[in-house]
Amino acid sequence: MEIALLAVIFLLILVIIFLIFRARKAPATDIDELANKLRFALASADSVREIQRILESLPRDVLKSITSSEAVRAGKLNELLATLELTHYDRLFYLGGNPVDFVGIKYGEGVDFIEVKMGKAALSPAEKELRDLIECKMVNYVPLSVKRIAVAEEVETGEGEVD
Repeated sequence: MEIALLAVIFLLILVIIFLIFRARKAPATDIDELANKLRFALASADSVREIQRILESLPRDVLKSITSSEAVRAGKLNELLATLELTHYDRLFYLGGNPVDFVGIKYGEGVDFIEVKMGKAALSPAEKELRDLIECKMVNYVPLSVKRIAVAEEVETGEGEVD
């Protein structure tokens, strides 16, 4: 029995030694994936530095022109999307954004002057002035009657012909 016990212990020790010293296979894809991520991160950092260098070399007025034109386009897009939220008005007039974007009419309730802004954008001086006029109740309804104007008239060209 002692020999069987020693044989079992010897086999267990061999199994333990085998498990400790056996070669473990590390997944190669993980290392390759990490290498690709590192290359991408380094390339991104280099790209960001390059873009910063280019931007710093541009004149300030060019940068302002680029960023303001982007802001104008984004603002116009937001105005377009805002019309989807303004369907509860009986009539909606688009004014082109100067000094307000829309005038919404709810018959029996009132008239709203609507200015669409992105984020924390501030009102322009003209928009602030209009807002103050509205808050001071200095808004009027002005009917304008125009008589018919004859637009088509005979014009002499000086060559004896009438065009």
